[in-house]
Amino acid sequence: MVRPENPISRFATRVHGLSNDDVTACPVFEDVSAQVMAALDADAVVAHHAQVDLAVLRRKLAGWVVPEVFDTLALARRLMPDLERYRLGDLAAALGLAGGLSGGLVPHRATYDALVAARLFVRLAAAEAGSVEVLRGGRSEEEVQTLF
Repeated sequence: MVRPENPISRFATRVHGLSNDDVTACPVFEDVSAQVMAALDADAVVAHHAQVDLAVLRRKLAGWVVPEVFDTLALARRLMPDLERYRLGDLAAALGLAGGLSGGLVPHRATYDALVAARLFVRLAAAEAGSVEVLRGGRSEEEVQTLF
């Protein structure tokens, strides 16, 4: 976690469960930006509701070239259209994606959300789509940068 530039609002605390007290001792983004950039040095990024994360990363990491993006929210909506809800927590519960994770991992925290989104991506690619090409909607990697 990082300490945000601005205080966390009460609304954000209700949504994510994080308060200003939770991030008081955390580093600011600039202190971990090199680690973040190294972690993002990949051919693709997988995220749930990726546009939110991408907006922050583009703003914070000047010069970062966004690789191919697989948005598990958009993919789940397309490949599993009969579900009632598509929030990461709802999908994790419906598909059993959090099974076997450490008890210390909780929703709306980076490690939990990353692991569950990765498991969701694998489930969508293997069971629902059958291949990454189907996830791309039949388009080549050159034609697709961000799958929303």
